[in-house]
Amino acid sequence: MVMKQFPTPKEIVSLGARGVLAHWKTVIKQGVGIKRAERLYAAAEASIGLTEGLLAARIELSVLLEQYELYSKQEENIMTEVQQILENIPGTKEMLSIPGIGILTIAGFLAEVGDLNQYDHGQQIIRLAGLNLTENSSGKRKGKTGISKRGRSRLRSVLFRAILPLVAKNAEFNALHKHFTTRRENPLKKKQSLIALCGKLVRVLYTLGTKQKEYNANDLLGPIRKTQLQRAA
Repeated sequence: MVMKQFPTPKEIVSLGARGVLAHWKTVIKQGVGIKRAERLYAAAEASIGLTEGLLAARIELSVLLEQYELYSKQEENIMTEVQQILENIPGTKEMLSIPGIGILTIAGFLAEVGDLNQYDHGQQIIRLAGLNLTENSSGKRKGKTGISKRGRSRLRSVLFRAILPLVAKNAEFNALHKHFTTRRENPLKKKQSLIALCGKLVRVLYTLGTKQKEYNANDLLGPIRKTQLQRAA
């Protein structure tokens, strides 16, 4: 609203905080108040602003806002289509029952792996993503062990982008991450733990999708005892 109606500091100052608030109130009835308008006014008053080429700047900003609104509408339409497609795929409802997992992750995952029933186990999908461990050796030289990356990079990207918020929002994945990085034997570095959790996520998605069963936190934790979970929380 600000960028459309009074995009320059000079215009904001000329309106004043109460003028800005009055315009906001024509559309937004709750969630905005005089304090927010005063902060905007103070920032505009302290800004050196743009004093030359204001007409061109307004035109450019108007074009950018129109593009933004167009892209937002296109994204909304695409997401509606994606949601309708997912509703017709068995197992997606169960995969979406994982706290912290959204439609984009499931759509991207299935777009890369296809029908889950064509795989015998989740490890095949892990190899498809290039997340399986391999030793980088040459001749007599024994190299470091790392992921192979001989797979679909977009699938790896989908999983890695999903695991970051999952570790932050999902109590079980957060507990596993803390367990992997702080255990006495063979503790992992943070990135190594996230990669390991990507593999864990693949197995969970495969199980929920093929068996069509709801997410169960106890199944995920496996060997981690309740006391360890409480210590990690």
